[in-house]
Amino acid sequence: MLDKFFMDMLKDIYWAEKHLVETLPGMQRAATTDELQEAFEDHLLATQKHVSRLEKIFRKLGKEAQAKKCEAMAGLVEEAKSIIKETKDGTMTRDVALIIAAQKIEHYEIATYGSMVQLARTMDKEDIATILEQTLWEEEDTDQHLTQIAESSVNPKADLEGTEEEENGQETTMSSSAAAMS
Repeated sequence: MLDKFFMDMLKDIYWAEKHLVETLPGMQRAATTDELQEAFEDHLLATQKHVSRLEKIFRKLGKEAQAKKCEAMAGLVEEAKSIIKETKDGTMTRDVALIIAAQKIEHYEIATYGSMVQLARTMDKEDIATILEQTLWEEEDTDQHLTQIAESSVNPKADLEGTEEEENGQETTMSSSAAAMS
């Protein structure tokens, strides 16, 4: 019974990773900063490796690689796409939103891979646990890298971006008021 559940999880994360491979280029194009664009490019390359590793696990289990729609990833990807539509192109606010969306995806993957590592160990499949653990570490590294980008540059710039817009808005309002008084 645990084998069947593990296989369902494997199919689920396989679908999720393949779907992410299709999604990351759009997130990369939507990013404002070069640093975030590069982070998405790096994540795409890592995700492609994750897909290959999952296919290796299927082979080790004597199964054909098969995907089962992951509703959680589908929802997270839809949220990322709506963030792109709802934020202004070329702004730090968009990058903040993209980082948050990407980290939600990362946290889902971290939870899934962490659980799968433990299940593989419980089922005495140490070779599979080791493969999954390598992916888990890479997901954690990606999450930390996104946090570093947010904290060191994107969030502070986005905060200033809002202040500048408010100041420009006040100047425009004051100019309009002064013109109306003349």
